[in-house]
Amino acid sequence: MDNQQIIVRIATATDKVYSKTITDEMEASAAARGTGIAKRSPEYIEQKIDEGKAIIAITDHNEWVGFCYIETWSHGEYVANSGLIVAPAFRKSGVAKTIKKKIFELSRKMYPNSKIFGLTTGLAVMKINSDLGYEPVTYSELTQDEAFWAGCKSCVNYEILMSKDRKNCMCTAMLYDPKDHYEPEETKEFFKENATVFERLLRFKQWKLLKPFLKKDKDNNGGGGASKPKSLLHHLFNF
Repeated sequence: MDNQQIIVRIATATDKVYSKTITDEMEASAAARGTGIAKRSPEYIEQKIDEGKAIIAITDHNEWVGFCYIETWSHGEYVANSGLIVAPAFRKSGVAKTIKKKIFELSRKMYPNSKIFGLTTGLAVMKINSDLGYEPVTYSELTQDEAFWAGCKSCVNYEILMSKDRKNCMCTAMLYDPKDHYEPEETKEFFKENATVFERLLRFKQWKLLKPFLKKDKDNNGGGGASKPKSLLHHLFNF
């Protein structure tokens, strides 16, 4: 990535050559984090590109850097900026923030009256969203479109989501409502002042929600210890 300029723009038909790379990296990243995302096919990514609903980042040497796309739910009442992914070599470079800003701007242009929401397990994405004017909300404020929630079935935490009647899960919900929202300067400052609290709440939430399933696994294995993959616990609790 040395001496390469990163270009972030609306994806075009010529960018379809990266569709398999994008979906492979989505799957690999989710597995590495021990969390799940709705699986997407290269064909689905290409559909979003054809619809003009995707943002891509590439270098001036045509190396793929990152990607994100728009989905609509509840007949356009809600918009989700989904599938944010950055190539490993370009992470922590600030490109994720640029992609999120571009996809947010595209969403506002295409769907000016829609509520824009996202689900995340990461504090870094929460910060990026806060910089754009998103606020943390309860799941009840998100779309109740069955097709959206069906996409969670491929997530390793789907059982937890359903056990909570879709009212809570590992992810934190965030929302931008064009008709009722704080200014980005306000949400950014609020996150800055409460970042430590948010981090503690995320950890507590993960522990609280995961604990019953760890106990169930322990009981099912005769008290021999939880059978959850170590990688999942490592990425949730950093040990």
